[in-house]
Amino acid sequence: MNISSHVTNTRLSHTMTQTVGTHNNSADTSGILVSMQEQSLTYTKNSVEFQSALLDDTVQKNHEAFQSFLRDIGYNGQSLAELSQRDAAALVSDEGFFGMSQTAERIANFVIAGAGGDESMLRSGREGMLQGFKEAEALWGGELPKISQQTMELATKMVDDAMHGLGYSIVNEAV
Repeated sequence: MNISSHVTNTRLSHTMTQTVGTHNNSADTSGILVSMQEQSLTYTKNSVEFQSALLDDTVQKNHEAFQSFLRDIGYNGQSLAELSQRDAAALVSDEGFFGMSQTAERIANFVIAGAGGDESMLRSGREGMLQGFKEAEALWGGELPKISQQTMELATKMVDDAMHGLGYSIVNEAV
């Protein structure tokens, strides 16, 4: 898992969001759309990989990178290297910080906030999100755990609902 690239892309997304309203020509817009898609891909892939990594010992092997990633997404709980199996299970439970609902909400909000209501940005972010999920599956070596699949279904629904709420048509794509 490449958490350090996630950290860089998360920081870049804040700059990108501030820049969206200042560029109007098609070359600038195209670059912004590509950036949104790439950042959504990375954010999604890392979020889903991390959620899956809590199910094995990957967290302890990459402690420093994970700690940086956790700070960036707002996790201030116990050090992951010190978690018992019970504590790790609680984190991925329905109510846990890395459970389906909270992880899907972070992924969807990353796309929605980064798009700033712009239809093209929402579509690019959604596409990046779906591609990130596919890349996480490839790195995992096959089908991700059920919690990760359900997380992506929920995150996609949240983005689709936001697009619908803004009056944009939704293209139904299987997750």
